[in-house]
Formats: sequence, C-alpha cells, structure tokens
Amino acid sequence: MGYKVAVVGATGNVGREMLDILAERAFPADEVVALASRRSQGQEVSFGDKILKVKALDTYDFTDTDICLMSAGGEASKEWSPRIGQQGCVVIDNSSAFRYDADVPLIVPEVNADAVVGFTKRNIIANPNCSTAQLVVALKPLHEAATIKRVVVSTYQSVSGAGKDAMDELFNQTRAVFTAGEVVQKKFTKRIAFNVIPHIDVFMEDGYTKEEWKMVAETKKMLDPKIKLTATAVRVPVFIGHAESVNIEFERPLSPEQATEILRAAPGVLVIDKRENGGYMTPHEAAGEDATYISRIREDATIENGLNFWCVSDNLRKGAALNAVQIAEVLINRKLLQKSQQAA
Repeated sequence: MGYKVAVVGATGNVGREMLDILAERAFPADEVVALASRRSQGQEVSFGDKILKVKALDTYDFTDTDICLMSAGGEASKEWSPRIGQQGCVVIDNSSAFRYDADVPLIVPEVNADAVVGFTKRNIIANPNCSTAQLVVALKPLHEAATIKRVVVSTYQSVSGAGKDAMDELFNQTRAVFTAGEVVQKKFTKRIAFNVIPHIDVFMEDGYTKEEWKMVAETKKMLDPKIKLTATAVRVPVFIGHAESVNIEFERPLSPEQATEILRAAPGVLVIDKRENGGYMTPHEAAGEDATYISRIREDATIENGLNFWCVSDNLRKGAALNAVQIAEVLINRKLLQKSQQAA
C-alpha cells in the first residue's frame, strides 16, 4: 500500500517543485494533497498529469497522513510542524525553523542519511539551507579522503532563493532598464538587475549575515563540528541556480587528479571539468537538473594541502525540493514509517 503525502506551501516556488519531483520520481504515494494558507484555497496546481485543488492548512487533519513536505516559511513551520508531528505525521521541513534543534536531524541523504533515525523525538526532519546542501554533497567524499580543516566559500546565489517576488523583481527591473522605465526596489536592498548584492538574510553582530552563519552551523552539524568554515553570500541576477567558489585546506595531501576521481565516484555529484573554453558548468545549465556539478578543480599553491573548485546546483531542486523528497525516500526505503499505512 502506498503513502499519503501532504505538500504545505504548494503554490510557492519550492512547493510546486516538490510536486513535480514527487511525480518525476514516481514516489510511492496513493494520495498527494496540496496545502497552503486560506488565501490560496481553491487554487489549482499540477502534479504529474493531474490537477490538485489547494486545501487550507489550518483546517486539514493530518492523522491519516504519513509524510508532510513543509515549505511555507519559518514562522508557519514553527507554528505548524510540531502540531503536525504530534498527529503522527513526519514533517520534512524546508525552513530554518528546526535546523539547529538538537532533537531534529538535519539531513542531506548523500552526506548523513544514517542520522535520519533521530526524527522520532519530534517527528520533524530539517532540510538544510540551499547553499549548504550543494556544498556538503561535494565536501563529504573529500573530507573522508583527506580530512578538511578549513573551507572558504563565496556564493553566487540566484534570486529564486528569495522566492517568486524576487524573481519578478529581477524580471521587472531588467525590463525597466531596457525600456528606460523606473527601476523599482521592493524585495532587495539594492537594485538586482545588472548588479550583485553582498547581502543575503539579516546582518548579525559580528558583521556576517544569517545566510553565512547558516552555512557554518549546518556544515558543522551534518559533516564535522571540527571543520572551520567562513562564507560570503552574494545575490546575483540569475533566476535559478546557485554557484559557489570553494577553497579547502586539508590535513593530508590531495591532488586535483585524486579529488576529481573521488568526486566522479560520489553520489549526487557530476564533474564537468575540461579546462577549456566552456568546459565547466554554469547556473543556467544546472537549472532543472538534480546533480551538484563540480568544475575548475585545481591546486591552491598558497597553502599546504589546498584545493579550489567551482560548484553549481539548482537551488530549487537539490537545495530544497529534491532533497526533501530524497529524505522521504530514505524513510520509506529504511522502513522507518510506523503509522497509518501499516495499520490500514
């Protein structure tokens, strides 16, 4: 018997992507329910070749639902995820609300799938930040091979990471530039069209932004608390796809050739690195793809055991929706769900 799955935030960028990926991967669901706030009730969203009518979250009964994919933002998740979990439904939450809770596992299946068993404490599993997800997929096999001491990462993050309004703002500002119209700023603190903004999320007392802090805290939680990481997060005028420039210092020597061989064999990673014009991946080409792409693998001769690479992934997929669905697949494949579908 299949499972019953609810997608909360089904009308948003990530919610729609979750529905697409559930259909693409033929997820073993007998029923998929689209949920959102009351103002979206009655809207229609696609799920494979079906059309689902959106239902209101605040009146929905989760007692016969097995898995809830939550993508409604941090505040909604703080309010609803514990309630849903208490009804026996496992919540896979895409927000930052529970990522740093010791009783909630933070999971990237290619990195720390075994930690998923900890979900039973609260019936909640956290999805990492989009920029962290693609990074740790690449770091994990390298860390196992040569032990990472320090990481310096600069991100080039697309506007879709800030939601549909951010994508609309880039489109409208770009059109305004070409038509000599008024460039209106609402979502971003500076103009995003033909510009880059070194500011994602709120500023913290030490001068870093919350986005940068998330990458540090999440990498330590999922991979190794001993890893030192520093980040600079930058918003760029790209619709979909995050890129990262990554510099690593290892405890033991690791040549670019060895790193390439390791990454080629790693789950979720594709190496495209021809060292010629166009022999690398860009966000445009990664959009719509599941893999985390690695290019520009080379030695950093300024430090001992240093390596650089370029990392690109679709932030709506591996950075959010795909990772959530993969976590759900881990629950099913490891037979960790204990409720309605087994009692029925």
